[in-house]
Amino acid sequence: MTAPAVDGLRVVNEAGILRITIDRPDRMNALDLAHMTALGDVLTAAATDSTVRVVVIAGAGKAFSTGADLAAAAAAGGREAPAEVVMDSANRVVRAIVELPVPVIAQVNGAAAGVGASIALTADLTYASETAYLLLAFVNIGLMPDGGSSALIAASIGRARATRMALLGERLPAAEAEREGLIAGVLPPDELGTHVDAVAARLARGPRRAIELTKRALTAATLTALDAALDREKAGQAELLHAPDFVEGVTAMLAKRAPNFRN
Repeated sequence: MTAPAVDGLRVVNEAGILRITIDRPDRMNALDLAHMTALGDVLTAAATDSTVRVVVIAGAGKAFSTGADLAAAAAAGGREAPAEVVMDSANRVVRAIVELPVPVIAQVNGAAAGVGASIALTADLTYASETAYLLLAFVNIGLMPDGGSSALIAASIGRARATRMALLGERLPAAEAEREGLIAGVLPPDELGTHVDAVAARLARGPRRAIELTKRALTAATLTALDAALDREKAGQAELLHAPDFVEGVTAMLAKRAPNFRN
């Protein structure tokens, strides 16, 4: 595969394992529109690349991904691009992970927040460090969950716990996420990479077509609400991204003060 023409995203295809690393550690691997688009391009291309047998998504440094790049949003006056374009870009990544004919592993080494949490949970197998956590912090900046998280999390851990995450912005530690069946496993930080490598190598040696059909069957049985959730989230988020509360939420977060929401 051809590497994306954007800094901050490392792509290596070796021995059937396509490793995608979000490499913006100074921004806690936050994704602006360019990086989200590049990630979608890589995942879409992987679907037709016969040399790819498994995909691993990871984050460089201390975080997996803290979601949307709020600094980029603030620099653009709170709106980096038309809201529909931003949402289509994020939804494209989620749909590409689901539709890939090969398994996707998320290697969650630290914080997975916002759409970063959505990407991590859309993967077929999600392994996390003991120090990692999931966070839906959208409400803190006047937004709602997106990336399919309103369906993915509620389906796995129930409406009550998902509501606490979405409305109160509570962190879900990796150990609890594993107990709730939301992720595949939790490892000590120094063992996470080795474990993911071993699982990826095992899958890469497996029967590609049988794995593809198995993934398709599991997806059809368990993610029946995902497309509808993505559509609802796009409509709701597009409205909220145009609202004054979003600008206030981003400004307050970057200034490290409490927001003053008016709506």
